[in-house]
Amino acid sequence: MIIACLHTADSNVAVFEAAARELGLAAGVLRHAVRPDLLEAAERAGGLTDDIAEETAAALTALAGGADAVLLTCSTLGPSTAIVREAPVPVLRTDAALAEKAASIGEKVVALCAVETTVAPTTALFAEATKRKGVALEVRLVAGAWGLFKAGDRDGYLAAIADAADAAYNDGAAIVALAQASMAGAAELVRRGTRPLTSPSAGLSAALEQIAQMASRVAR
Repeated sequence: MIIACLHTADSNVAVFEAAARELGLAAGVLRHAVRPDLLEAAERAGGLTDDIAEETAAALTALAGGADAVLLTCSTLGPSTAIVREAPVPVLRTDAALAEKAASIGEKVVALCAVETTVAPTTALFAEATKRKGVALEVRLVAGAWGLFKAGDRDGYLAAIADAADAAYNDGAAIVALAQASMAGAAELVRRGTRPLTSPSAGLSAALEQIAQMASRVAR
């Protein structure tokens, strides 16, 4: 079994490998491709453009040729999965699985974002999931966090996210969702409520479920 991951930050390779170990996956199950240029282009453009989406979709299609499932791990680029054509395996966005899981918990979901370009796609995705469940939603941008990440201050980045999660719990959140994969390490620093949901675990679990469903259909 191979799950291919398309990242926009090198550091997310280790994040997903750690999530895979927690889920009991064997070493070598994940294959990683890193395309920081795609996120950089989206940041310059102020968001995801049609051209960037097409380039992302092409990269996802290429990965699908040698995998059982493909995960797009960047929330800014997430909508690109909708235009992937004729992929032979499931192509998923990790934040979609995260949104569904958060909405299923109920009451009030607070989704945290670190990158401004992620706010719009995250809001659209979570709004759809929470509306179906009749759950309240608030999407918050963690001010200054992405600057810390880009400066290489990982500890400061995760601390800022954890502080924002604690604030969300203080404001009545039933569950906090960390919308970007790079934020996952902040979950263990949160002290005010339930451990926040993270996209690496949610996305990998969704990929495993899709692979199992495909195997079941083939076996019939």
